[in-house]
Amino acid sequence: MVIAAHPDDADFGPAATAARWIDAGSVGWLVCCTSGDAGGEDPDADPLALAALRESEQRAAAAIIGYAGVSFLHQPDGALANDLALRELLVREIRAFHPDAVLATDPETLFYGDGGINHADHRAAGMAAVDAVYPAARNPMSFPWLAQEGLAAHKVRRLYLFWSNHPTVRVDVSATVERKVGALLAHSSQVYDPDRLGERIRAWAREEGEPIGVAAGEALRLIVIDEDADEGPDSAAGPEAAKA
Repeated sequence: MVIAAHPDDADFGPAATAARWIDAGSVGWLVCCTSGDAGGEDPDADPLALAALRESEQRAAAAIIGYAGVSFLHQPDGALANDLALRELLVREIRAFHPDAVLATDPETLFYGDGGINHADHRAAGMAAVDAVYPAARNPMSFPWLAQEGLAAHKVRRLYLFWSNHPTVRVDVSATVERKVGALLAHSSQVYDPDRLGERIRAWAREEGEPIGVAAGEALRLIVIDEDADEGPDSAAGPEAAKA
């Protein structure tokens, strides 16, 4: 399960990793906390129309990556808060889908090195995802009414944090980086120079692939929540035949 603040965040983030794992047999699900209704340059734009457009774009992008589905939580774009209401929504998604791994924005990233500021919504979504994964989703006494709806406690075993200043895992996405580019281009309301965007994504992937000697890579910060003695040595590379 990939949890992101806005439509297109997951595609700028770990889309190529998600595509690789899905190709290997995983089942993926995308959760967007907002519908991106503040993601435009025209102050006179209708935010409801923009939200509908961006949801449509995200569904098209998700189909390119191969997700089984997309959930939109319809939280306020630009005012996302890691509060109980958002955490309950995320716990509901986690308990319904039963992911083995959750991918989310690293909430500790405030600045991207010296080259930018991480959006407040990204940080809120990342922290809410972390808090939903642990302890809320696995604690049967958290949001107990969910259990009455048939949504029992569920233990997520791994967190993979993207846009992190402290990555610990790199994934070979040489076979899927073009799917990531294609998914990003599906967000036509947000893409002003498709050729330049594609070049930038490929350059980033080449840079992240160099440390592991592959043509294209994505970097993630892995947090191991539950250790499994039966796992093989390559388990950090990502779930296969699992849910992510």
